Amino acid sequence: MKNTWSQLLFDFYSQLRCPELPAGNECMNPYLESECIVVVKEFLEKHFNDTNERIVLFGINPGRFGAGQTGIPFTDPVALENDLLISNVFDKRTELSSEFIYKCINAFGGPAVFYSKFLISSVYPLGFLKDGKNLNYYELPNAAEFISKSIVKELQKHLAWPIHRRLAFCIGQGENFKVLSHLNKTHQWFDQIRPLPHPRWVMQYRRKQVDQYVNDYVKALSTPFAT
Repeated sequence: MKNTWSQLLFDFYSQLRCPELPAGNECMNPYLESECIVVVKEFLEKHFNDTNERIVLFGINPGRFGAGQTGIPFTDPVALENDLLISNVFDKRTELSSEFIYKCINAFGGPAVFYSKFLISSVYPLGFLKDGKNLNYYELPNAAEFISKSIVKELQKHLAWPIHRRLAFCIGQGENFKVLSHLNKTHQWFDQIRPLPHPRWVMQYRRKQVDQYVNDYVKALSTPFAT
């Protein structure tokens, strides 16, 4: 009998450990905290208790107000409680990226529908800080080495899951897409990777057009299922 998504993902998160980083950089691993493990387990059992094939959306890496706390990609404590209906003890502070993603999830049909078809993951599953602020993996001083070793290692683990290999989405049209596309060209994980605008960029610089970007996301995500 195949392992369910919930088992596969829980095992994946549970084994994560922070890598060694250059001085002045920190790593966040919420999966070592009991408060995080409780909500992650509830989320996975609720939405991933099956073996169905899913399409992956790859973000950059977790931020300190979202998955850096909750352990669920692009999910801040407010979305965790209000959208996923999972009570939690985290400080109810919102994250812009989470706010946008859940607008898209709800426009797609809600969490139950969305998560039955998609997995939101990250190019690297743990977040980084420098001077208390979020740091993207490609901003690390040793980024090239880190990408070629640690990131490839974690991305390869996705291939053991029932993922859709013909198509994946990249959350971010800039450096994240550049890195992921280069790695995919080398390793041939997916037939195609399609970029989507990064939620934080939308919320910061295109706030008046948020509804249009939500519609664009839903249209792009619906394309693989069009008849």
